[in-house]
Amino acid sequence: MLSEQSRTLVDRLGMPTPLIWGYLGVLFFMIGDGIESNYLSPYLVGRGFAENHVAAAVSVYGIFVALGSWLAGTLSAMLGPRRVMLAGAIVWAVLEVVLLALAIPSGSELFVTIVYGLRGVGYPFFAYAFLVWINSAAPARQRGTSVGWFWFAFGAGLPTLGSLVASASIPFLGEYGTFWVGLGLVVLGAVGALLGVRDLRHAGPTMIEEGSSLRSLVSGITILWREPKVSAGAFVRLVNTAPNFALFVVAPIFFTHTIGFSQGEYLLLVTCVYTTNIFANLVFGIVGDKFGWRRTVTWFGCVMCAVGALLLYYVPLAVGPNFVVTLLCWAVFGIGLAGFVPLTALMPAVVDKADSGSALAIYSLAAGLSAFVGPAIAALLGGSAHMGIAIWIFVALYLAAALVSLTLGSEVDPGVATTFGVRAEVG
Repeated sequence: MLSEQSRTLVDRLGMPTPLIWGYLGVLFFMIGDGIESNYLSPYLVGRGFAENHVAAAVSVYGIFVALGSWLAGTLSAMLGPRRVMLAGAIVWAVLEVVLLALAIPSGSELFVTIVYGLRGVGYPFFAYAFLVWINSAAPARQRGTSVGWFWFAFGAGLPTLGSLVASASIPFLGEYGTFWVGLGLVVLGAVGALLGVRDLRHAGPTMIEEGSSLRSLVSGITILWREPKVSAGAFVRLVNTAPNFALFVVAPIFFTHTIGFSQGEYLLLVTCVYTTNIFANLVFGIVGDKFGWRRTVTWFGCVMCAVGALLLYYVPLAVGPNFVVTLLCWAVFGIGLAGFVPLTALMPAVVDKADSGSALAIYSLAAGLSAFVGPAIAALLGGSAHMGIAIWIFVALYLAAALVSLTLGSEVDPGVATTFGVRAEVG
């Protein structure tokens, strides 16, 4: 139990005090999930997979991430976020055992693709259900900051500390053994969150009317044309991380084979880059509450990512495997990813209260779809051999998202809290 002094500190930091163990659980869960993120692709290629087949397998995984992301919000309303988190943890752990004990040793690309793909519903069930829990429990005055802490924990695990753990574990346990380390951390995070959070006032279902679950599923789709701002926000969220998921496929090969980094140097590079990202997630949660959610997304998110994508590709090609220079260039992109954090609070705020849950479900769907779209682009382009073309596609997407974000048109006045689900005034 937290002391009164600790509770005051947590509250001042902007987190709902009863959910502190949930944040820590998400951190450890996503570390476990993120361990594989920057070496799974070359590992499978080394076992005989073609690079485009690996990208296709990751795309299938992304389809199920998208499905899990969309359902996480509705199922949390129907069953309660705590139960959805439990389901996600069980799915992840069971299918990871099947993947490691049966699928990978079998050498079957189809078997690996099916099992790995199905496992994709696990982390969005766990993580995005907790995001729903946060939005229910956090006071309106600190919701942007509370969401920022969520993305801090999420990004600290995937891929930041996950890559760091992998770089430390691989020399001792090997790549295959390190997968099992990831499984252990996922279980640890799930147990910590599900048993550590004792205040369950916001953990239960919110739907009490018969048939409300079906209406919610329908509403979660029709809102796309009923509320154009939700569609615009979904596009911006899709663009946010689609290039990042594509980089998980092509960057390990590009930076080791083309630029000349060793695997250890590359994993350390990723750790450093996304360390800047996790702190920026927190900063931009606070900045969004003060400077304005939409303005933060447009300039610190979309535009900064477009610039960062160009830097992380062209500068290393020019200077070679220079760790510091590559880190500085890639960090611009990593920090830009965090500029999208206020979109989590903005999308539900541009619709009426009755539609706020559906808007958040669409947000989660777009977040999940990015895990499919990014690797799909990499697969269609043939992998790292055409990374330059992919980079320009990403730049075009970020600039298009910047223009689309301007149409959201709702902004929180700097320093003024807005009640969740109530239309905000134009800033």
